[in-house]
Amino acid sequence: MFVYVPGVDSTILHADLDSFYASVEQRDAPHLRGRPVIVGGGVVLAASYEAKAFGVRTAMNGRQAKELCPQAVVVEPRMDAYTQASRDVFDVFDDTTPVVEGLSIDEAFLDVGGLKKIRGSPEQIASTLRSRVRDEVGLNITVGVARTKFLAKVASGVAKPDGLLVVPPDGELNFLRPLPVERLWGVGQKTASKLHDVGLRTVGDVADLPEQTLVGLVGVAAGRKLHALAHNRDPRPVEHRKRRSSMGSQRALGRRPKKHGELDALLREIVDRVTHRMRNADRVGRTVVLRFRFDDFSRATRSRSMDVSTAATDRILAVAAELLAEMQPTIKSKGITLLGLSVTNLSDASSIQLALPFADGSPLDAALDGVRDKFGSAAIGRAGSIGRDTGLSVPMLPD
Repeated sequence: MFVYVPGVDSTILHADLDSFYASVEQRDAPHLRGRPVIVGGGVVLAASYEAKAFGVRTAMNGRQAKELCPQAVVVEPRMDAYTQASRDVFDVFDDTTPVVEGLSIDEAFLDVGGLKKIRGSPEQIASTLRSRVRDEVGLNITVGVARTKFLAKVASGVAKPDGLLVVPPDGELNFLRPLPVERLWGVGQKTASKLHDVGLRTVGDVADLPEQTLVGLVGVAAGRKLHALAHNRDPRPVEHRKRRSSMGSQRALGRRPKKHGELDALLREIVDRVTHRMRNADRVGRTVVLRFRFDDFSRATRSRSMDVSTAATDRILAVAAELLAEMQPTIKSKGITLLGLSVTNLSDASSIQLALPFADGSPLDAALDGVRDKFGSAAIGRAGSIGRDTGLSVPMLPD
């Protein structure tokens, strides 16, 4: 039987940078401050709060975004600048507490339990963190503080932008119950529609239902999870530098027409990037996953598992190429704005018996890795990619 034992104090912080890409642009270009800013032209990669006020949203078509906000300034993304800003912020996180779990390049959980004597209360620590990020990195960050990871993340979402919200232990359910069901982790558009159809609008509505009723509505796993979260039952600890369960990369392509062979070349570039990271991290994987976003904003995922775990570029590329070929009819009819690849079911290469020669990379892979490590990932590429637009590579957390 599962027994949930909550913490005594609100010591988990969820820190989330506000409109990250757009905020970096406003920081580095003073004339953009206070103005609506859109990062990315064909597809909106990020929007400042001034642009969001007009209805501009991430992943929106650039033309639609400009119709909503004609006065917006559109800037080209600068991924290197965002990566450096993220590193600077995580330096502040790491200097605040030894227990930091990065979720993405612009958000993390921090456990500040046990730091009261040297750094003050969790609220004081959160306030100091916000001031340091503002003063040392030049960006605004919102922080939610609670006993659980789930509630800390909800609190930061409610406090945005540029806010700080502490949920005390004796006020958790009073805070949660009035919130819309969309605040529950895992409730996307489809699940929300199912809940709305039976009159469930708030977290309190969900909490008042028996678990089995929720299971009947949305399935066993989702129903149990929603029932637990609606009562703020989330036993997961903050995990410092948790090893990835997958490694991936993606490219935003915009809505422009794609030339013949462009997606094949792009896929090879993505696989090169991912397998290089896997080998550097001493990781191998069994399952290849491709993610697609189309011109109509719909999405699709395709995956295939291999018989043996590997980090070899040619083996993973072969599987990925098969998956891409299967999706070509859909791509042709719908167009494509994003292509992503990840390798999942990861293991430590040194801890398993590799069944195939060079399963963790061929001699050629090793030679190319050496060039990339010495001169940078852009120092070498495939001949098929010369002269082609390989899209924008989204920054990620270190491996």
